[in-house]
Amino acid sequence: MMRRLSLLFALLFPLAPLPAQTGSQSATSPPAAPTSRASALPQDRHGGLSISVDPYTNSERAKAKFGKSANPVTVGILPVEVFLKSEVPHPIKIDLETVQLDVRLESRRQDLDWLSVAQVANLIVHPHGNPAAPSQRRFPIPIPTTSKDKKVDSIAQELRPFALDSDVVPPLGTIHGFLFFDMNRDFETALSSSLYVPNVVLLPDKTPLMFFEIPLTSAASAAAAPPPSSQP
Repeated sequence: MMRRLSLLFALLFPLAPLPAQTGSQSATSPPAAPTSRASALPQDRHGGLSISVDPYTNSERAKAKFGKSANPVTVGILPVEVFLKSEVPHPIKIDLETVQLDVRLESRRQDLDWLSVAQVANLIVHPHGNPAAPSQRRFPIPIPTTSKDKKVDSIAQELRPFALDSDVVPPLGTIHGFLFFDMNRDFETALSSSLYVPNVVLLPDKTPLMFFEIPLTSAASAAAAPPPSSQP
């Protein structure tokens, strides 16, 4: 009799389905973090800091990143995305003012300073020169001000979120952003150059690290390479 009642109870009140599992077994996964892409790029790594670079020499690639109106490649400016990753439990400070692009020419070398966002915007709007070109310091990033050239202000506003706007890497953290270099459309020479980062210190005691030098050639090759085929 008890077995019949138990069977009748099971038929009338079936067990509720278990809730779907969440977390790592979810059907969807978050997009890859910037650091995962940086790990595939060439880098210089020592003293608990790794620096990777990704130059945008292709105009279509730059257009997809910055938009058509704010594409710096069309006026000969090279955007270089820089990734800085700390592996130590202390902040690391980089003197961004001293960062340069070391360009190797046939008989000599030339060190190029990077351009501020306002300078890049001005060159995009006035590729043949503008007497009212901004001459502000590049870093720290200044508070945006309104100039007489509304179009330059608009382009600068589009570019500003992409710029490398911090000079301190947090403990065990990562920062990334773009530095812009005027290559006068000579992107072939750009790919034989290196990003030179000379002044880096560990905080709070300001212990200096050896300089960093990262070649752009292999970085561009990695960015342009097609994904590996899944065919055997």
